[in-house]
Amino acid sequence: MKQNKPVILWLLSGCALVFIMVVVGGITRLTNSGLSMTDWHLVTDTFPPMSEEKWQDAFEEYKKFPEYQKINIHNDFTLSDYKFIYFWEWFHRLIGRVIGIVFIIPFIYFLIRKKLDKATVGKCLILLAMGALQGFFGWFMVKSGLVDNPDVSHFRLSLHLTFAFVTFAYTLWVALDLIYPERKPAIAPLKKLARITLLILLLQIIYGGFVAGLNAGLIHNHWPLMSDGQFMHDSIFIEKPSLLLALTEGQSGVQFVHRTMAYVVVAFIVFLFFKGKKYNLDTQQKQGLNALVIIVSLQFILGVFTLLLRVPLWLGLAHQVVAFFLLTAMTFTLHRLSK
Repeated sequence: MKQNKPVILWLLSGCALVFIMVVVGGITRLTNSGLSMTDWHLVTDTFPPMSEEKWQDAFEEYKKFPEYQKINIHNDFTLSDYKFIYFWEWFHRLIGRVIGIVFIIPFIYFLIRKKLDKATVGKCLILLAMGALQGFFGWFMVKSGLVDNPDVSHFRLSLHLTFAFVTFAYTLWVALDLIYPERKPAIAPLKKLARITLLILLLQIIYGGFVAGLNAGLIHNHWPLMSDGQFMHDSIFIEKPSLLLALTEGQSGVQFVHRTMAYVVVAFIVFLFFKGKKYNLDTQQKQGLNALVIIVSLQFILGVFTLLLRVPLWLGLAHQVVAFFLLTAMTFTLHRLSK
């Protein structure tokens, strides 16, 4: 670990920046700020408008698009309001640029100084490609809200969000490979169960993106049952022409899957925890399993209150942040059970 300490710190710094970017992305979404910047320029968007005239020009450009024409034009939306939503989208994009710089420049330095072995170079090239792809997904998402519909596609939003989580997890995995270079036999049954649990958690994150994109947390604000004392609300079967579409595109259907999947995630993590009791685990493995149970319990409680209180900004953001912590614990645990 000592030999690779600068590389490890670099990778963990990347994890921290991705985490910050997702948090700011959550604020951007929850404040409806994501469509405030109507164009994408790599250089000129680096700084916000620097004069009142430039601000007015940006505001006039924003007025040409559906979000203003169909929603904000009716809300006494002022230049001051526009500056607020502009800030969060600009800040979100700025962090993306910072991540690119923080990754590329040290990567070149470590490459020249031969601080990276062949395997780590390959993993870092994958991370570089993932970063570029994530930038494309961001543009792809915003583009969907600038045509006719004054909101982004929930499929594209979920893709952008989930890929950020995956990028974070892979960056952490590469760092863990350097932190724990020793290899020992994996505990096959726990490794397999942990992999399945990770996949279910990622599916839940995907549906979290669907819920955010469709504002599905603003309806059926009851627990443990949906509205009218129903486990599966009648509206699920009438809002779309097929059940598949209802469960992927309908507000009620998407919320139903997300709230039901929460029980599945909790069940798998608890099962993994108790199954781990049957093996002679080391300290790190035990810590990983303990962290999973604690964090998933907190996340479940936050999810319930986020729903009951109709997604207040601070609670919706906390729910997203703890999802990140849960993925962190899941990645760490799987790594320690695998290697």
